[in-house]
Amino acid sequence: MKLVVIESPGKRETLQKYLGKDYLVMSSKGHVRDLPSKSFAVDLNHNFEPKYEIMPDKKAIIEDIRAKAKKAEFVLLATDPDREGEAIAWHIAYCLGIDPHTKCRIVFNEISKSAVEKALLNPREIDLNLVDAQQARRILDRIMGYKLSPILCKKIQPKLSAGRVQSVCLRLVVDREKEVEEFVPKEYWNLICELKKQNQSQIFKTSLTEYKGKKEKLASKEEVDEVLNNLSNATYKVESVKKTKTKSKAPAPFTTSTMQQEALNKLNMTLKRTTSAAQQLYEGIDVPNEGKVAFITYIRTDSVRISEDAVKMAREHIKNVYGEKYLPSKPNVYAVKANAQDAHEAIRPISLQRTPDSIKNVAPSDVYRLYKLIYERFVACQMSEALYDNVTANIFANDCVFKAVGKTLDFAGYTAVYKNESKEKDNQDEIEEGKLPKLEEGETLDLNKLVPEQKFTKPPSRYTEATLVKAMEEKGIGRPSTYAPTVTIIASRQYTTKDGKYIIPTEIGKSVTGFLEKYFNKMINVKFTAYMETKLDEVAENKCAWQTVIENFWKSFKELLDNANFNAYVSPKKEPIKTDIICDKCGSPMVIREGKFGKFLGCSNYPTCKNVMHYEDENTPKGICPECGKEVVQRKSKKGKIYYACTGYPDCKFMSWDLPTGEKCPECNSPLVKKGQKVVCSSKSCKYVKP
Repeated sequence: MKLVVIESPGKRETLQKYLGKDYLVMSSKGHVRDLPSKSFAVDLNHNFEPKYEIMPDKKAIIEDIRAKAKKAEFVLLATDPDREGEAIAWHIAYCLGIDPHTKCRIVFNEISKSAVEKALLNPREIDLNLVDAQQARRILDRIMGYKLSPILCKKIQPKLSAGRVQSVCLRLVVDREKEVEEFVPKEYWNLICELKKQNQSQIFKTSLTEYKGKKEKLASKEEVDEVLNNLSNATYKVESVKKTKTKSKAPAPFTTSTMQQEALNKLNMTLKRTTSAAQQLYEGIDVPNEGKVAFITYIRTDSVRISEDAVKMAREHIKNVYGEKYLPSKPNVYAVKANAQDAHEAIRPISLQRTPDSIKNVAPSDVYRLYKLIYERFVACQMSEALYDNVTANIFANDCVFKAVGKTLDFAGYTAVYKNESKEKDNQDEIEEGKLPKLEEGETLDLNKLVPEQKFTKPPSRYTEATLVKAMEEKGIGRPSTYAPTVTIIASRQYTTKDGKYIIPTEIGKSVTGFLEKYFNKMINVKFTAYMETKLDEVAENKCAWQTVIENFWKSFKELLDNANFNAYVSPKKEPIKTDIICDKCGSPMVIREGKFGKFLGCSNYPTCKNVMHYEDENTPKGICPECGKEVVQRKSKKGKIYYACTGYPDCKFMSWDLPTGEKCPECNSPLVKKGQKVVCSSKSCKYVKP
């Protein structure tokens, strides 16, 4: 018997099927050895030596693996093919007494029979450079978290935490919120001119681009009135018509972050749902008569590279399904970003023979929809460019110039498979491009109507989960495996909350960021965090020792710690605010207190009376119970998630994760709820949106 040890139990069945009865596959269920949670465990005086121990909940697992390893001909460590997986393999080897310099390590980018068989033929030593890079990351995070969090607890309030990456991610959110709060909108006006050819009914829109030789936007109603007066009795004549052809290149295959962004934009799937669905597709899902089958390659990657075999598979599929016209003469190649690790291929299907339709009725909805997105994106990435016919016409009328833009698809190319556009328009003033009537230079057009539109400049958009991940990737903060956990942790810490899909910082989130910005700005910033990622890359590439990276970091960080400990102002304990509300248990006044989940009303006679009540202020959203008509109140779960509950409890037990309006859906009779600025049906299967 030969023993293969993997991380996740989810892929054990799939691998066992491919390896056969001569092999036994066992799962470590993730990390088995780590720095203990209740002690610092890093020796700052002796080269930052870490003191690892077997995690309490993994002792039985390790004992079981040890027992099987003693009976095995040999042991192969097949943990995930990234730095974290390499470190887990190293820890397991230590626990089993395996020399990491022996050929005990196998890796595969996809869980397919061919990939696994190829890996078995090419075992290697554990890559200690990758292990050291992961060790350095873990120790950096332990030092910063363990030394910084107590200062926050002492100087601001108890039960706060900070982290090397999470605090910078939070700062992005807080800085964006400052931009939004400080933004001063400016008035401007668009002037839309609806025209049509003489003796024709088709109306097309144009927009004012120039007035009396100036191309600035109209700034006031007075300026609009002046232009409208100028246009009275004007003749609208086509001055120029320019025809061009443009090309649109197929999008690159998915990386971790682009998959997460598109899943939110196109499928409205959160990071958590996307990560869960992707993990299932990678590890394997049950297929009738086949058992567990893996569908996609490794899901934590920052590379857009794809293998020669995968390119060949895609090109054959395109030729057979769509025809030669949709196949470029040479394979499409995409540039890998400069700061990418490029350790793995892009995320792609293992086999194009397994179509999305083949799992539509056997996989959960999220899994099916995500696979369809990945499948179509991969096929599209090797298809021909889309071609468009563009027409730009300038129409003169007295001192005004109006522009009409038309765009029609000439050849679908990759868009026959994948539409590469976001749900949101980047430009709020953009007139939708469509088909224009055939316009000739010099011809006169008929005016249908002039439509002035008052507008105000808008602040930058708050981050969504997708755009925050995109910002982290672009700025070099973290790595593919850390994007989703980082966004999740700042929410779980109550540092951020959501307004619809937008992430906004809480008051405590702002306080934490303000403190860190004042005393730790040298290290809690985008530039330094990205710099540390490059240093970790250098460790992985054997360009420097991990101890040197930690030592340089610690010297600077200790100075900041000492300064903050000595100089930082300690926030006084907030005194509760008295209210006119009377305790319904003892008759004492209720006071406003602050707890882990926000403000609440507590009895001033505490601890004799421990009565608490829900607190609402003018900013608390109000809603109506659709079942009994009573008011609903905003509450927080033990995990800090906001929900809405009926004040008629326990007679009425209605609750909702979204604010109910009190109305019912006219199509399915489910409660209507507010989602951002829209009122929609709460049923996931109903697409009703209130006009």
